Amino acid sequence: MKFSVNWLREFVDLPKNAEEIEELLTGAGVETENIETHGAKIDKVIVAQITASSRHPNADRLTVCEVDDGSGTKRQIVCGATNYKVGDKVPLALAGAILPNGTEIGKSKLRGVESEGMLCSAIELGLGEDASGLLILSPESKIGAPIGDLFPSDTILDVEITPNRGDLLSHFGLVREIAALTGKTLKSVPRDAKIDIKRSGITISGARECPFFSARKIDNVKIGPSPPWLRTKVESVGIRSINNIVDISNFVMLELGQPTHAFDADKLKGGINVRLAHDGENFLALDGKTYSLKTDNLVVADQERAVGIAGVM
Repeated sequence: MKFSVNWLREFVDLPKNAEEIEELLTGAGVETENIETHGAKIDKVIVAQITASSRHPNADRLTVCEVDDGSGTKRQIVCGATNYKVGDKVPLALAGAILPNGTEIGKSKLRGVESEGMLCSAIELGLGEDASGLLILSPESKIGAPIGDLFPSDTILDVEITPNRGDLLSHFGLVREIAALTGKTLKSVPRDAKIDIKRSGITISGARECPFFSARKIDNVKIGPSPPWLRTKVESVGIRSINNIVDISNFVMLELGQPTHAFDADKLKGGINVRLAHDGENFLALDGKTYSLKTDNLVVADQERAVGIAGVM
């Protein structure tokens, strides 16, 4: 499992460098498989907003974008990606920038059209493996800001968690171990939520397989891009940001080790029932595949269909 050192430091004072943390954990029988340095502190790579886009006159697979980089003068950039729309904020590498892969950016002509830089994907900035399109930044990102302000330098520990140490499968779990080994005091601990418990809306038909199920309903939620702090957290450990709802669910799991799943209440038919699947019942999963379920599969269902395979997807 990958752990962000910046994230760990929020809970406890750590040794000065990653190698000392590795040595400390190794002494406790917890092996660190790899140490990586992440971040996007790259000169002349800034936040820009796409203000216009048109087809390239001489190339079907290229577009010509007009971008605002905060300088007061719009720039023209030739782009090969298709996953953006006008209004999106994206990383812009200006002339003179040198990307992590060694590519030096300069002004150029692409199929006869001048390009004053390059709009970047995550992989080109060393921020992940996604090369499918531009890295779309949060709408809250400040135009003209250095990309390093959004993605600060961080060290990532890839730690092997053995089956007997499930208590370490979260950032809080690992810092609790580190605090015990160093004698340091935890800066903060998870707080008990003071919420009235209502025993309604949930039925557990498969009580032997699932003796307890908890849920919380949150109204007036607007689905959209995650704020920068949340996106930075989940992406620092290799999880792609999807939206604010998916990301906060992943955040809770990564920080506290508690898996959660969000359901759209408007799409549920009646209350939730945790039950065993019907023989041959079909389930369309988030991966786009349809699975034929067996009678020993535990599902989370509404009154019409299974909406989740319990503990799986």
